[in-house]
Amino acid sequence: MTQTIADILTLERTQLGAHCTSKKRLLEHVSDFLSGHIADTTADEIYDNLITREKLGSTGIGEGIAIPHSRLRQCVNTVGALFLLDEAIDFDAIDRQPVDLIFVLLVPEEATEEHLKTLSMLATLFNDPNFRSTLRHANDTQNLYDLAIQFKVPA
Repeated sequence: MTQTIADILTLERTQLGAHCTSKKRLLEHVSDFLSGHIADTTADEIYDNLITREKLGSTGIGEGIAIPHSRLRQCVNTVGALFLLDEAIDFDAIDRQPVDLIFVLLVPEEATEEHLKTLSMLATLFNDPNFRSTLRHANDTQNLYDLAIQFKVPA
């Protein structure tokens, strides 16, 4: 079965208009935001995992997109969260462009294959200029969520 963004994203884990002034502040914000969505975890644990991954290399994939991701012991299922910032920030992206669209991915610690497949699916979606443009024109959080889960990449 092919996984879609709708399988891992919920409206409650979607946010339009987040204000963050740096990569560090963004990762703190998303960690705090997601800590209430994963049982038995804290914002500090999520942040530590995400920052450890960032130290290996930036998850800024270019075109204003970042996909911070990590395995997390407390995760039972794959958890995705989508953020459209009110202003782009430096994220050490591969193309050196600031980032305004962020998809955070947290997966169970043992889900190596699922992690890679989900990252591949997300990279395919976010590499599509129509998908990026569509999301950037969302007018509220509900609209951002609806656009994200309904978009189909042309075959």
